[in-house]
Amino acid sequence: MEGLIRSLPKLLRAAGESDEVAEVAAQVAWRRVAGEALRGCAVPFRLYRKTLIVAVPDATWQKQMGGLSSQLLFRLNSLLGQAVVTYIEFRIDPKTVSAERSRIKTSVVDHQAREERALECADSLRSAAAGIRDEALRRRFLVAAGSYIDAQEHRK
Repeated sequence: MEGLIRSLPKLLRAAGESDEVAEVAAQVAWRRVAGEALRGCAVPFRLYRKTLIVAVPDATWQKQMGGLSSQLLFRLNSLLGQAVVTYIEFRIDPKTVSAERSRIKTSVVDHQAREERALECADSLRSAAAGIRDEALRRRFLVAAGSYIDAQEHRK
Protein backbone atom coordinates (compact mmCIF):
# COMPACT_ATOMS: atom_id res chain seq x y z
CA MET A 1 0.00 0.00 0.00
CA GLU A 2 2.88 2.32 0.80
CA GLY A 3 4.18 1.97 -2.76
CA LEU A 4 0.78 2.91 -4.14
CA ILE A 5 0.62 5.99 -1.92
CA ARG A 6 4.06 7.16 -3.06
CA SER A 7 3.15 6.62 -6.71
CA LEU A 8 -0.06 8.71 -6.62
CA PRO A 9 1.57 11.93 -7.95
CA LYS A 10 3.14 10.04 -10.89
CA LEU A 11 -0.12 8.22 -11.56
CA LEU A 12 -2.04 11.50 -11.67
CA ARG A 13 0.48 13.11 -14.01
CA ALA A 14 0.38 10.09 -16.32
CA ALA A 15 -3.43 10.05 -16.35
CA GLY A 16 -3.64 13.68 -17.44
CA GLU A 17 -7.18 15.03 -17.15
CA SER A 18 -8.85 11.74 -16.22
CA ASP A 19 -11.61 12.50 -13.72
CA GLU A 20 -11.90 8.83 -12.77
CA VAL A 21 -8.23 8.52 -11.87
CA ALA A 22 -8.35 11.79 -9.91
CA GLU A 23 -11.38 10.55 -7.97
CA VAL A 24 -9.80 7.22 -7.04
CA ALA A 25 -6.50 8.90 -6.15
CA ALA A 26 -8.32 11.43 -3.93
CA GLN A 27 -10.19 8.63 -2.15
CA VAL A 28 -7.01 6.60 -1.57
CA ALA A 29 -5.18 9.71 -0.36
CA TRP A 30 -8.10 10.61 1.93
CA ARG A 31 -7.93 7.23 3.63
CA ARG A 32 -4.22 7.78 4.31
CA VAL A 33 -4.65 11.38 5.47
CA ALA A 34 -7.69 10.65 7.64
CA GLY A 35 -5.98 7.65 9.22
CA GLU A 36 -7.38 4.79 11.25
CA ALA A 37 -9.18 7.04 13.72
CA LEU A 38 -11.44 8.62 11.10
CA ARG A 39 -11.72 5.75 8.62
CA GLY A 40 -15.13 4.56 9.88
CA CYS A 41 -16.56 8.04 10.49
CA ALA A 42 -15.54 10.11 7.47
CA VAL A 43 -15.96 8.22 4.20
CA PRO A 44 -14.97 9.74 0.84
CA PHE A 45 -17.44 8.84 -1.87
CA ARG A 46 -17.24 11.37 -4.69
CA LEU A 47 -14.92 13.92 -6.27
CA TYR A 48 -16.98 16.43 -8.20
CA ARG A 49 -15.32 19.43 -9.82
CA LYS A 50 -12.41 19.29 -7.36
CA THR A 51 -14.76 19.05 -4.37
CA LEU A 52 -14.24 15.89 -2.34
CA ILE A 53 -17.55 14.83 -0.85
CA VAL A 54 -17.09 12.95 2.41
CA ALA A 55 -19.91 11.18 4.26
CA VAL A 56 -20.16 11.67 8.03
CA PRO A 57 -22.66 10.08 10.42
CA ASP A 58 -24.22 13.21 11.94
CA ALA A 59 -24.11 17.00 12.40
CA THR A 60 -21.58 16.77 15.24
CA TRP A 61 -19.10 14.96 12.99
CA GLN A 62 -19.87 17.40 10.19
CA LYS A 63 -18.98 20.36 12.40
CA GLN A 64 -15.84 18.73 13.82
CA MET A 65 -14.57 17.71 10.40
CA GLY A 66 -15.36 21.15 9.00
CA GLY A 67 -12.96 22.58 11.57
CA LEU A 68 -10.21 20.28 10.33
CA SER A 69 -10.98 20.86 6.67
CA SER A 70 -8.09 23.18 5.81
CA GLN A 71 -5.51 20.90 7.46
CA LEU A 72 -6.94 17.84 5.74
CA LEU A 73 -7.05 19.64 2.39
CA PHE A 74 -3.40 20.66 2.67
CA ARG A 75 -2.26 17.15 3.65
CA LEU A 76 -4.41 15.58 0.91
CA ASN A 77 -3.00 17.71 -1.90
CA SER A 78 0.53 17.37 -0.53
CA LEU A 79 0.18 13.61 -0.74
CA LEU A 80 -1.24 13.84 -4.26
CA GLY A 81 1.49 16.21 -5.41
CA GLN A 82 -0.98 18.68 -6.93
CA ALA A 83 -4.24 20.50 -6.17
CA VAL A 84 -6.63 17.70 -7.07
CA VAL A 85 -9.06 18.80 -4.34
CA THR A 86 -9.88 22.46 -3.72
CA TYR A 87 -12.71 21.95 -1.23
CA ILE A 88 -13.97 19.21 1.09
CA GLU A 89 -17.70 18.98 1.64
CA PHE A 90 -18.87 16.94 4.63
CA ARG A 91 -22.34 15.52 4.02
CA ILE A 92 -24.44 13.80 6.63
CA ASP A 93 -24.97 10.31 5.26
CA PRO A 94 -25.26 7.68 8.01
CA LYS A 95 -26.01 4.88 5.51
CA THR A 96 -22.71 5.31 3.69
CA VAL A 97 -20.81 5.53 6.99
CA SER A 98 -22.57 2.41 8.31
CA ALA A 99 -21.76 0.49 5.13
CA GLU A 100 -18.08 1.47 5.42
CA ARG A 101 -17.97 0.39 9.06
CA SER A 102 -19.39 -2.99 8.07
CA ARG A 103 -16.84 -3.31 5.28
CA ILE A 104 -14.01 -2.45 7.68
CA LYS A 105 -15.24 -4.96 10.26
CA THR A 106 -15.49 -7.69 7.62
CA SER A 107 -12.03 -6.82 6.34
CA VAL A 108 -10.53 -7.05 9.82
CA VAL A 109 -12.20 -10.41 10.47
CA ASP A 110 -11.02 -11.72 7.07
CA HIS A 111 -7.48 -10.53 7.79
CA GLN A 112 -7.46 -12.21 11.20
CA ALA A 113 -8.76 -15.48 9.72
CA ARG A 114 -6.10 -15.40 6.99
CA GLU A 115 -3.42 -14.73 9.59
CA GLU A 116 -4.61 -17.65 11.74
CA ARG A 117 -4.65 -20.00 8.72
CA ALA A 118 -1.20 -18.79 7.75
CA LEU A 119 0.16 -19.45 11.22
CA GLU A 120 -1.34 -22.96 11.15
CA CYS A 121 0.30 -23.65 7.79
CA ALA A 122 3.54 -22.33 9.17
CA ASP A 123 3.93 -25.11 11.75
CA SER A 124 6.44 -26.82 9.48
CA LEU A 125 8.46 -23.61 9.33
CA ARG A 126 8.81 -23.09 13.08
CA SER A 127 12.19 -24.77 13.22
CA ALA A 128 13.45 -22.49 10.45
CA ALA A 129 12.02 -19.49 12.29
CA ALA A 130 13.60 -20.52 15.60
CA GLY A 131 16.80 -18.77 14.53
CA ILE A 132 15.02 -15.41 14.38
CA ARG A 133 15.56 -13.82 17.78
CA ASP A 134 13.17 -10.88 17.39
CA GLU A 135 9.73 -12.22 18.34
CA ALA A 136 7.78 -9.73 16.21
CA LEU A 137 9.97 -10.41 13.18
CA ARG A 138 9.65 -14.17 13.73
CA ARG A 139 5.84 -13.86 13.79
CA ARG A 140 5.87 -11.76 10.60
CA PHE A 141 8.07 -14.34 8.92
CA LEU A 142 5.71 -17.16 9.91
CA VAL A 143 2.63 -15.24 8.76
CA ALA A 144 4.23 -14.36 5.43
CA ALA A 145 5.49 -17.88 4.80
CA GLY A 146 2.20 -19.40 5.92
CA SER A 147 0.25 -17.01 3.70
CA TYR A 148 2.36 -18.03 0.75
CA ILE A 149 1.85 -21.72 1.44
CA ASP A 150 -1.89 -21.18 1.95
CA ALA A 151 -2.12 -19.31 -1.35
CA GLN A 152 -0.23 -22.04 -3.18
CA GLU A 153 -2.51 -24.73 -1.75
CA HIS A 154 -5.63 -22.82 -2.79
CA ARG A 155 -4.36 -22.52 -6.37
CA LYS A 156 -4.22 -26.27 -6.77
